[in-house]
Amino acid sequence: MTGVVHEVEPGAPAALSEVHRVPVAALLPADSPRRRPHSPEHTELLATPDTSMPPIVVHRPSMRVVDGMYRLRAALLRGRSAIDVRFFEGPAEDAFVFAVEANIAHGLPLSLAERTAAAVRILGSHPQWSDRAIASVTGLAAKTVAAQRARLGGVTAAATTRLGRDGRIRPLSSAEGRITASRLLREHPDASLRDIARRAGISPGTVRDVRARLGRGEDIVPDRLRVGPKPPAPPAVAAPPRLPGPAAAPPDAVGAFRSLCRDPSLRLTDQGRQLLRMVEAHVLDPGRLERAARAVPAHQAAQVAALALECAQQWQRLASRVDRPALVPDA
Repeated sequence: MTGVVHEVEPGAPAALSEVHRVPVAALLPADSPRRRPHSPEHTELLATPDTSMPPIVVHRPSMRVVDGMYRLRAALLRGRSAIDVRFFEGPAEDAFVFAVEANIAHGLPLSLAERTAAAVRILGSHPQWSDRAIASVTGLAAKTVAAQRARLGGVTAAATTRLGRDGRIRPLSSAEGRITASRLLREHPDASLRDIARRAGISPGTVRDVRARLGRGEDIVPDRLRVGPKPPAPPAVAAPPRLPGPAAAPPDAVGAFRSLCRDPSLRLTDQGRQLLRMVEAHVLDPGRLERAARAVPAHQAAQVAALALECAQQWQRLASRVDRPALVPDA
């Protein structure tokens, strides 16, 4: 599961279109944070003639319902062939965040397991968001989100900054921000302090201190900010990146897969065999993806990349579904 960074700010109001009348047949089911079967009783309640229903929200690029599946079912019960819609523009990952916030704010409440599974998914798609920002979206405690982030480990470790609920970007480590600022000051000596601060994720005052320390020949990271070994100074000339070759499958992954193959509940059922075939290509032949990447023509690179990200999200949803017993309870 690979996180994709988006510029949307947590808690920022979504820009929705004006109301449009859309044929029901043109809409696709929601990618909803709900995992329980829908409630027929709630649908029938909304379908009563004296119940007014606001427009539903639909992701315009996919025509998939973002918020309002119960209202859509109620419209069908009323015999309606069209429904009022407000369109949501933007990536599908941001549409899911909107769906979570909408379900937290109104309608049938999400269960703890559904809110936690939603937080896991948002951690994968928006790893730069702070724990408090994701907690505010999902209705969880920040420490619950932090526990899920720790459980995911390397999946969210690539981010060096966090986007807070106030929309401000803050570095995870001031030392890292100082090192980045020192490199930018060397590469762009005429850049303003504010520009360097924005790119390094630190304050202009900290950039001013880094510039002064560079001028005096002092260490750019004060001793009080060190929490471990001294971070290496940035090289004067960055070495060209090395492209990694095909990675071998970890021995424990191969062993786990072979153990699954011996399980009769998987080996002797259609769905189980399908799952084993899906996993087999990634575990026993890790170089397959590298060979596939080399075969992608340049004019199809964007399409293949988008499909790969969608597949990664599908695997992420599978992981959150099968690993629910291990979810940390909210406080």
